[in-house]
Amino acid sequence: MNSAVKKRKVSVMFLLSFFIVLLVGILTGYSLNPLVAKFLNEGLNARVENTSDKFYLEAKHDENSHYDVSQELYDIRHNAITKAVAKASSGVVGINVTAIEEYTDPFFKFFEDDPFFRYFFGDRFKYRVPVRSLGSGFIISPDGYIVTNDHVIGNAREIIVTLSTGEKYKAKVVGKDYVSDIAVLKIEAGKKLPYLVLGNSDDIIIGEWVIAMGNPFGLFELGNQPTVTVGVISAVKMNLHSVGGRIYRDMIQTDAAINSGNSGGPLLNALGEVIGINTVIYTPNQGNVGVGFAIPINRAKAIINELIKKGKIDRNFKIGMRVQTLDENLARYFKLPKVEGVIVTDVVSGSPAQKAGFKEGDLIVEVNNEPIKDDQTLIEIIQMAKVGDVLNFKVLRDGREIFIKMKLEKS
Repeated sequence: MNSAVKKRKVSVMFLLSFFIVLLVGILTGYSLNPLVAKFLNEGLNARVENTSDKFYLEAKHDENSHYDVSQELYDIRHNAITKAVAKASSGVVGINVTAIEEYTDPFFKFFEDDPFFRYFFGDRFKYRVPVRSLGSGFIISPDGYIVTNDHVIGNAREIIVTLSTGEKYKAKVVGKDYVSDIAVLKIEAGKKLPYLVLGNSDDIIIGEWVIAMGNPFGLFELGNQPTVTVGVISAVKMNLHSVGGRIYRDMIQTDAAINSGNSGGPLLNALGEVIGINTVIYTPNQGNVGVGFAIPINRAKAIINELIKKGKIDRNFKIGMRVQTLDENLARYFKLPKVEGVIVTDVVSGSPAQKAGFKEGDLIVEVNNEPIKDDQTLIEIIQMAKVGDVLNFKVLRDGREIFIKMKLEKS
């Protein structure tokens, strides 16, 4: 065989081998770019085998050498994200809620507050209708404690929790907190359950990978498994407007897809640890637009523990002072570079504020290291606190910075 024929045969074998590897990569969905280069460098003869859990490729340069890339392909497929999902999936649950809502016949709605009308007709024109909704949650202990959002369970008459095994259990409400939008449920499975590890949300990095898991649109029921979406931490310490008395401060923002039904599910880091509770989405068109928010798990931990111990968060405390938002005139008077903060206008005698050392004219600029822009900011921070908490204030008085600690006392 002359040299031209040999060269043509080598070229054909080269192209054939290249297209075999490329075709296998396309069909299996593997990222083979670095492996194709290694394969071509090793030689032109190849044996390709696709097994159930590994892709096996052996390239021979001659009879005495070969390169096995099966482990490298395995590692490409089984990355940190897939390992975290496998670790956490069994601890995520679907939640189905049946609540009772009361409606008044529209024709009689105008008269429902009329004493004469109520005397003769009572509530006979009010109707109680079962309403079903769904959400997500995650198990935090082997004995069946489950965390979700308060708005998921609402005024539930019945709560059914579905595990990844397909098992269904009735859940009881251990405790819930409207302000923080956190609730704890309990199921009695009669066995130890898989549970998720709570991570450290103070240690997250903007741009790092995160995983949202849950029950969007009730899809958990179709395969007894949570839906997985992946994104990054887009921002941290996001303070949203309060919604109907619920306060969402210090939130984690992510572009991992969060949809209706994801509420209450976990936001995980690449280690499979819970760093947040998926809670709010921004959606101008009823669909995911890549802007979702989660409650940081470090802020939720204390609330979860208290709900388990006491069943509620005691926010029946008093402060004993009145404040006013700083305006431009006051800012000039205090020689401040920006119009932010609140002025103490009154301190009640014998109140926690007086005991802490507050005086009229004090300018509050920070609480717990968080800047105070206006009175609404201060109100929200205080409303998030509970009886027994100590608030750390940074105050300007007579041109000097002072620091005041105030313990919240039960009313």
